[in-house]
Amino acid sequence: MRVTNSPPRRTHFSESALIAFFSAVALLIHLLTNGRYGYFRDELYYIACGRHLDFGYVDQPPLSILLLRLSQLLLGDSLFAIRLLPALAGAAIVALTGMIAREMGGRAWAIALACAGSLCALFNLAVGNFFSMNAFEPLFWMGCVYLVVRIVNGGSPTLWLWFGVLLGIGIENKHSTVFFGVGILVALLLTPERRHFAQKWIWLGGIIALAIALPNILWQAQHHWPTYELLSNIAHSNKNVALSPAQFIAQQAVFMNPGTLPLWLAGLFWLFGSRDGRRYRAIGIIYLVTLTEFIVLHGKSYYLAPAYPMLFAAGGVAAERVFAARLTWIKPVFLGAIIAMGALCAPLVLPILPPDKLVAYMRAIHMEPPRTETSHTEALPQIFADQFGWEQMVGSVAHVYHHLRPEDEKRAAIFAKTMARLERSIFRAKARAATGDFRTSELFSMGTSRLDWRSRFGARHE
Repeated sequence: MRVTNSPPRRTHFSESALIAFFSAVALLIHLLTNGRYGYFRDELYYIACGRHLDFGYVDQPPLSILLLRLSQLLLGDSLFAIRLLPALAGAAIVALTGMIAREMGGRAWAIALACAGSLCALFNLAVGNFFSMNAFEPLFWMGCVYLVVRIVNGGSPTLWLWFGVLLGIGIENKHSTVFFGVGILVALLLTPERRHFAQKWIWLGGIIALAIALPNILWQAQHHWPTYELLSNIAHSNKNVALSPAQFIAQQAVFMNPGTLPLWLAGLFWLFGSRDGRRYRAIGIIYLVTLTEFIVLHGKSYYLAPAYPMLFAAGGVAAERVFAARLTWIKPVFLGAIIAMGALCAPLVLPILPPDKLVAYMRAIHMEPPRTETSHTEALPQIFADQFGWEQMVGSVAHVYHHLRPEDEKRAAIFAKTMARLERSIFRAKARAATGDFRTSELFSMGTSRLDWRSRFGARHE
């Protein structure tokens, strides 16, 4: 028999409306802001990858590339078209956070606090505003967690089949999902949920996950594990900012919005220290194991960000129960503080202010997003700095090309250090070609996946 902390049916509609409200706010925020700057560097690289669909790429699995290509075919190349799916994903992760809180037994205040934490988390605001595989990763992680919580509450063991589907698709979106999967495995083994290993459903779920991820695994094997080689080379280079364990943990507060720190810490403590929370302590173990993995492997500090919605959900339930009968005024004050801090920090990750005013704003509030790559030295945060300069770059290339002798134009080639620069040249070259300003030339790049394309398709960009 299913044992659950779900609220009575009469409150289900109002709580669903609350979840829908916060999700709609998240969607509206992204739709109103995601076209204010230009194309982000990685978006241009994804567009280039989308012209060469495959079961894998040197630096990523194929799912996000396929989604972008489909989006382009259906909606076009505009910023709105490319960034619609990330905006929808950003709204969906807010909804999932509220659903997890409700499944843990949370009522209206728990759901509101959990959704507000997810809505105002700087990482979620950032990745929902441009296209990348990071926009979809929290969905797959928290989808798995939602199913685990339902199973803990006595849900049908056949839910492990859907768990396998989400886990497999998550791996096809981003390989770091494997580390989250390891966290789930350890958590199950260390809690009473290990009883599920005596049944067939969890094993069938694992087979489903493996089957979904298998095409990319085979691609990796066929190409001699290029992603592992790339990550190994990065680990031995000076590309990423090196962080101590203390610095890694401290940056979590920034990426999640300092205003949410009491919320997710309360959730973590509730999962281990409360009688009701210990029922879901597997969630806390998942977080700690994944945190340890990324610290030991020197991952970027934002790699852990997709795990926080489950702690927001637990924190919302904890706050609702602790302040149910006394100091009830703390709940609305807490909610207001999260939203106010989110509004204060939002310009750091959303293109709300003009670039020059943003720099002044960061100085005024004495806060800026942490650097993750050593090469970034611009005053603007990297997610903004990499949205500028492409027009000028293509204009310079067109100017040089336009002044070549006719015989040189026929054999001219464009060489770019990165795929983003190359793709921007392609993007604008098409527009200029229509007016005769800029005919398509040979296009070369040192980008990671481009070398493989050259070996299979030749040097000319198709």
